[in-house]
Amino acid sequence: MTEERTSAGRRPPGRAGRRGRTTPADWLIPAGLLLLSAVPAAGGVLRLTDLAGGELTPENARFVTAPLPVVVHAVSATVYCVLGAFQFVPAIRRRRPGWHRAAGRLLVPCGLAAALTGLWMTLTYSFPAIDGELLAAFRLLFGSAMALFIVLGLAAVRRRDFARHRAWMIRGYAIGLGAGTQAFTPIPWLLLVGPPGETGKALLMAAAWVINLAVAELIIRWPSRPHHLSAPDMRRPR
Repeated sequence: MTEERTSAGRRPPGRAGRRGRTTPADWLIPAGLLLLSAVPAAGGVLRLTDLAGGELTPENARFVTAPLPVVVHAVSATVYCVLGAFQFVPAIRRRRPGWHRAAGRLLVPCGLAAALTGLWMTLTYSFPAIDGELLAAFRLLFGSAMALFIVLGLAAVRRRDFARHRAWMIRGYAIGLGAGTQAFTPIPWLLLVGPPGETGKALLMAAAWVINLAVAELIIRWPSRPHHLSAPDMRRPR
């Protein structure tokens, strides 16, 4: 079957002609992710500024005496959240697969570093009493899941299973962005109940991770645009 063309010999301006272009709608998801990323990024900058000042207080003593994990966590989580948002722009992945692969090679170690240093801090730092054991358990659970999802995504792309690679990487990113959502989940509780206690804080923190994972599943299973958020064409000769 011959391809329909205009009288000038060009393709009609249909869906195929627009496929490689970036539209404003393509930036809705990345823009929202960047807004959420601003929360952990700002927190990381404040923590690093506090460490650079060198002043020891009861609130930062655990970080000043053992700064390595918090420094690695702040830097790697910021890079992971901010750079990862651009992996959700369909036209970038389709038109610049080399950029997608190069960014992925940086995102994987950053994501693993963020997850593993989060586990490190949970197991070794003495957190405020209000954090409690339940929150520590949630941090260990979701931090381990994030690391596992990234490893599964890496294993999938090495098998050239791009659908599973995409799904696992989106799930890992959703957990990594939990700190952004955790800035908003306490708001209804504060308005209706007041400051949360130990159990309330743990449940609100866990709710942010669960919300992000639920949204991730919606993105993974979204049926209306099968090419949207798909893996780049990595079958081209290198």
